[in-house]
Amino acid sequence: MSHDHRSDATADHAGDCAHHNPAPKAASPGTIYTCPMHPHVRQDAPGSCPICGMALEPLIPHASEAGGEAADMTRRFLVGLALTVPVLGLEMGSHLAGQGWFMGGAYVNWLQFAFATPVVFRAGWPFFVRAWQSLVSGSLNMFTLIALGTGVAWVYSAVATFAPDAFPEGFREADGAVAVYFEAAAVITVLVLLGQVLELRARTHARVAPYAHFLISRPRPHTGSKRTERRKT
Repeated sequence: MSHDHRSDATADHAGDCAHHNPAPKAASPGTIYTCPMHPHVRQDAPGSCPICGMALEPLIPHASEAGGEAADMTRRFLVGLALTVPVLGLEMGSHLAGQGWFMGGAYVNWLQFAFATPVVFRAGWPFFVRAWQSLVSGSLNMFTLIALGTGVAWVYSAVATFAPDAFPEGFREADGAVAVYFEAAAVITVLVLLGQVLELRARTHARVAPYAHFLISRPRPHTGSKRTERRKT
């Protein structure tokens, strides 16, 4: 009896753990993913096209899998937007109110660095992954340009923030700070994320809607005739 009681308790505990820590959802077995721009690109797992960098989508769409990439890009966009607003405000304030309007130019650069870094390298990380894949495959695309532009802007701004004395005197302001481009890198990243969100949502709707309409409008078997015959008999 005690052994059975322990077994039941262990089973209940395992069930609770499974309920609170569900296994990650994997791709459906046998699902083939392809690129909408390059149909010859096919693989058995989600990812991005090695030619153009677009997110691959199921060859036969499933409603349960359609919104995964769009949801991920939406989260990245919202986080990036929340962090980009203060960066843009700090930079525009220096243009409208003058350099050093808020705690001095050097402190403003440090704040922009703190806000913009997660935008570029956290929210915008898929762009760098796709850019690297384009370099490996030799098929440069728009993600190569995006990663190059935002990456160079961030590196230049980081050097200007940490080592302003490394720049010629003509680059430095009266307080010794060097103009940075954190806001440009962050804004470009957020705008590209917004474009990805809109594109993925439109593609998901365009591919899933016809199948959903077919499932709704297909004829269903009638069961009323059998009930009527039984009542007559």
